[in-house]
Amino acid sequence: MIAPRCISFPAMGSACALHLYGAPTAVAAAAEAEVLRIEQRYSRYRPDSVLSRINRVAAAGGSLEVDDETAALLDFAFACHRKSGGLFDITTGILRRVWNFSAGPVPAPAEIGRWLPFVGLDKVRWDRPCLSFPVAGLELDLGGIGKEYAADRAAAVCAEAGICHGLVDLGGDIRVIGPRPDGSPWTIHVRNPFSPGSSLARIRLSSGGLATSGDYERCLTDGNGRLGHILNPQTGRPVQGLSSVSVAAPTCLVAGGVASIAMLKGSAGPDWLRGLGLPCLWAEANGRTGATDNAFLLSTETARDADLIPAR
Repeated sequence: MIAPRCISFPAMGSACALHLYGAPTAVAAAAEAEVLRIEQRYSRYRPDSVLSRINRVAAAGGSLEVDDETAALLDFAFACHRKSGGLFDITTGILRRVWNFSAGPVPAPAEIGRWLPFVGLDKVRWDRPCLSFPVAGLELDLGGIGKEYAADRAAAVCAEAGICHGLVDLGGDIRVIGPRPDGSPWTIHVRNPFSPGSSLARIRLSSGGLATSGDYERCLTDGNGRLGHILNPQTGRPVQGLSSVSVAAPTCLVAGGVASIAMLKGSAGPDWLRGLGLPCLWAEANGRTGATDNAFLLSTETARDADLIPAR
């Protein structure tokens, strides 16, 4: 089979790639530009981003109106917050001031407690399109949904230009544009959180999105085991119980939201996933694995055998 054209580029702190059949250079460039546009709008590192403007208002306890695109992302974030019982929370980014998952150390309880009064999406008032911050000092972080949204948008740009066969991979957040030209699906491998060079399972997709959430990319260790970067908004500490969750859904954004909520639920995550009717795969911290159906096939292949290995 003829290999797809692969366009690689860095974005959102990740290695990204477009795997496209029959795409003119201009289409690939437009898809890449769409990813970079979203990064510019919602990066917490850019003072000129929409997110930074929101957080300046939040710091002062003010209000502002947001545009339709931002409103749609906020609608999704608030919906995930409700469906997760408050666990999915885009205000937890402020806790990075005490947690450094690149170097450590593990912060003391008093350090975490100092910032907990500024965590909680229930402290934010959302009345579309008006966003208000009755509690001054909060900030929002859309890093948990931005890359998934960008994957969906890049795929939409390609599809709108007539591309029928391709796949977008933004650092493991994947959106399939369509099957390979012969009609066969893409084989996507999920990285084994306990053995970085190997695959835990594989799934074959012709459409939709796939996202993986895990504690193994950015983590610390202490006497209680591995501490991942996914934080419980009530305690300010890393959730434990699951090492990774992969979800396939109609869009990458939905897949990522579901995977993140399951990770946040810890040991209760698998039971919650079983009731969703979506293909889901998980690895528990004790090494046990499970899946909701046979869409994910357990695999022992090495990384070089995989078409793609998502990880986040």
